[in-house]
Amino acid sequence: MAPQYAPSLRSRLGPILLFLQIGFIVIFAFYIEIDNEQIDKNKFSNLYPEFQDVNVMVFLSFGFLYSFFVRYGFSGSGFNFLVAIMATQWAILLNGIESWYSRGKIRVNLRSLVVAELCASSALISIGAMVGKTNPVHLILIALLEVSGFVLNQWLLQTLLKVQLLNSIMMLHIFGSFFGLMLTLILHRTESEQQFEKEKFDRKTGLFSMLGTLLLWMFWPSFNSILVDDRGRKLGVVFCTYLALAVSAVTAAAVSVLSSPKGKLNLIHVQSCVFAGGVAIGLSMSVVHEPWQAMTIGFTAAVVSTIGFRYLKIHMLLAFHSHDTFAVLSTHGLPGLLGWLAHLLLQIKDSDDHTTAIRFAVFHICSLLITISLSLSMGIITGLLLKWNFWRPQQDKKCFDDQAFWEVGDRNESFNKKTLTSIRR
Repeated sequence: MAPQYAPSLRSRLGPILLFLQIGFIVIFAFYIEIDNEQIDKNKFSNLYPEFQDVNVMVFLSFGFLYSFFVRYGFSGSGFNFLVAIMATQWAILLNGIESWYSRGKIRVNLRSLVVAELCASSALISIGAMVGKTNPVHLILIALLEVSGFVLNQWLLQTLLKVQLLNSIMMLHIFGSFFGLMLTLILHRTESEQQFEKEKFDRKTGLFSMLGTLLLWMFWPSFNSILVDDRGRKLGVVFCTYLALAVSAVTAAAVSVLSSPKGKLNLIHVQSCVFAGGVAIGLSMSVVHEPWQAMTIGFTAAVVSTIGFRYLKIHMLLAFHSHDTFAVLSTHGLPGLLGWLAHLLLQIKDSDDHTTAIRFAVFHICSLLITISLSLSMGIITGLLLKWNFWRPQQDKKCFDDQAFWEVGDRNESFNKKTLTSIRR
């Protein structure tokens, strides 16, 4: 029996995108101004290359990574691009609310754009859990609500607990993974308990996805260090991030072979777990001062991530009906929690005053509880909203299929040939 056509999004996707984009234009016209007074040529020239590195990660690396499935290449890369653009614009506005409240205008500079893209990357992590099972309208709504929750989380951490900007932003791995995990629980599909019919990959798509992984791996030091102002400290962050990434890549390959019944490397393990060290060091870099500490964190993160990917993903599906497409819990969540724990232990170790150490531990634990609670709450709200059939979700058989949303394949070619033939006649 031939599969049914996916519901048309003509009356949903187009109007929503136009409404949002026109709304952004109007708001930017009245309330956004470029901060020309604080432009420093040296700072700009130093920051711009790193901004381009983050740009590559957000738009290119995640796009290639999500084009892993045979019939989902257009959607994996195209929807990632669309979502990242919308989420970045939305994050610029949300991050500028405090400036608007005090000055009547939102003043932006290159650093504002960097922070906005980092916020957008948290949404891309969440979407990794839902890749292939949602339509583009769902993805836009997920991005807007997730970024809203993440910016709120930043504000709570910085206001209530006096957490530094860099440390609050690096919670994006934990926030994004738990937000995505909650979405998978609420938006469960029955066919995911076996495997979706088109949830497959081949050598070509695996190679493109591996390219995305390599780009992420290469530019991760810039991702972690871009908001570090002190040059000496920035060098330390870059060096420690590189060492953690290097160790995690080697360890992920070793654990993949050891955990395989056939003793072979698993491409999915390598792709998903080689940057576990970069995730973990991002949450602990403010207290990591020695290379061996970074290498130890990278080693532990890779072991936890690879084992979690092999065993935790299937158990989450069987026990909780949570189909985590790209295993963001193992890729970002567990390494993020490990980095949070490393930050706690190293800070207590370096503290000479017991009262200060206890105070830091309480605040640090509270920051984690706030982040997880808010991410789960926002995930529940978003999931319940997306369950509404008004958004026209595709059928199970049209999951992981570009044809549900894109003009692809022989149908286009035959249409073009018929058009040319009619014109010639």
